[in-house]
Amino acid sequence: KALGGATGGYTTGRADLITLLRQRARPYLFSNTLAPAVAGASIAMFDLLSGSTELRDKLAANTVYFRERMTAAGFNIRPGWHPIVPIMLGDAALATQMASRMLDKGIYVVGFSYPVVPRGLARIRTQISAAHEREHLDSAIQAFVEVGRELGVLSK
Repeated sequence: KALGGATGGYTTGRADLITLLRQRARPYLFSNTLAPAVAGASIAMFDLLSGSTELRDKLAANTVYFRERMTAAGFNIRPGWHPIVPIMLGDAALATQMASRMLDKGIYVVGFSYPVVPRGLARIRTQISAAHEREHLDSAIQAFVEVGRELGVLSK
């Protein structure tokens, strides 16, 4: 889905897996094909990633850096190695307020709450990228700390 963006996603795999998904996956009944430009860009992306691990390595390093710094600052981060880093807050109103305050500081994040996530598990969703430089991550972390203290998520 990340490759298709707003136009949807696609699945690749062995022929027997695709056959099984076509028979059993209900969303397949309502799916549309990807635009040729999206398919072409996806093929180019696979070629790019096959030629070097540089972007994947940078993404992994950025993710570890952000997760470690946010955890050290006192935020409740769902464990994992993936670049989608949920900042757990619990309260839906707090997640909305924090997302708004972060935008005031020039950092775009999204607050997720029920029904997107279970009640009581509201969070801020962040997504780390290989395009982020260390100063981008440091700016985001600093903004989170400032807003976290302002809203009482972190102790002063």
